[in-house]
Amino acid sequence: MAKKTVRDNDIKGKKVLVRVDFNVPLDDKKNITDDTRIREALPTINYLLDNNARVILMSHLGRPKGEVNKEFSLKPVADDLSKKLNKKVILASDCIGDDVKKTVAAMKDGDVVLLENLRFHKEEEKNNPAFAKELASLGEVFVMDAFGTCHRAHASTEGVTKYLPSVAGFLVEKEIKYFEKIVKSPEKPFALILGGAKVSDKIGVIENMLPKIDYLIIGGAMAYTFLKTRLKGVGNSKVEADKLELASDIFQMAKDHNVGIFLPEDHIVAQEISDKAKVKVSNDFIPDGWIGLDIGPKTIKKFEQVLKGAKTICWNGPLGYFELKPFAKGTAEIAKYITKLNATTVIGGGDTAAAVNALKLGSKMSHISTGGGASLEYLEGKELPGIAALMNK
Repeated sequence: MAKKTVRDNDIKGKKVLVRVDFNVPLDDKKNITDDTRIREALPTINYLLDNNARVILMSHLGRPKGEVNKEFSLKPVADDLSKKLNKKVILASDCIGDDVKKTVAAMKDGDVVLLENLRFHKEEEKNNPAFAKELASLGEVFVMDAFGTCHRAHASTEGVTKYLPSVAGFLVEKEIKYFEKIVKSPEKPFALILGGAKVSDKIGVIENMLPKIDYLIIGGAMAYTFLKTRLKGVGNSKVEADKLELASDIFQMAKDHNVGIFLPEDHIVAQEISDKAKVKVSNDFIPDGWIGLDIGPKTIKKFEQVLKGAKTICWNGPLGYFELKPFAKGTAEIAKYITKLNATTVIGGGDTAAAVNALKLGSKMSHISTGGGASLEYLEGKELPGIAALMNK
């Protein structure tokens, strides 16, 4: 990796400002329902504490739209983190201002302060230089460990790097390592699995990755746009009519790069999207009035055959409407299957990560990304501002 990490900077006894991604899901009672993002930040936090640093953490939570809204307070995170670290995490009253400066000035080596939600200030998302400078004034070194926000040029991700020596934390280092390997030097054969709702969300990924892969497996609702170009009956399944020509072009591009494209051959269909819907298996053609909502048993077997010999597998987007039980099997079966293979398995963030974690298969994958949008942009070959701004080795 070309970027400096937290290991490359003297942090002993220093005030270290760390951008983490504590944008965690909360239930009605403000209980954290998935603490993955907090757990993923622990290696960096513990390393800093082992080196007697004064750790100042900053994150956003939800979408408070640039206004103070207690609904989006980071207090539940501070409480959870205190338990995980077995030490008091002080929640600051804000992320900038005199009160915060006093809180930070009173810190001793090994103390942890969590700044209140960055997005209580509209200047955060606007990457306002004065706001970034005020955040930066709290620390002596900046550590970027929020991969999920690396694709955003915000004050806390890119702005602060103009005022402090800036390095990657262990989570960002791990994410870069896996995505660089996939984009620059994947072990072959390389299979890319794409699912989710829209072709339009994945165009950049397909165009950038086609020259690097051997097989492209397409599932989810986006498969029906591709099937439609093959004159297949897709019933009432979701089709992006304005992307049919593009889907045809992708078939041609794949042919030019000698890449096999594999689409569903049978489907789990229903007349409505509901967990109580009457479902059936439809072979090849989907009748009018029915919607394709998951891959069928024949397709599961076919996809497994394709994946059998792969040495690298990257997966972004579920293969069916996995949130509802009748349409979750395709995603679940393929996830279970790839954990048994002798391959590097990288799961893009967002829905795919949620599906794999819900199946308790996370530990059996080589890497599950913590950033949906960031992982997509990496696969598109884009430079992520939050990483580009860090110091080079």
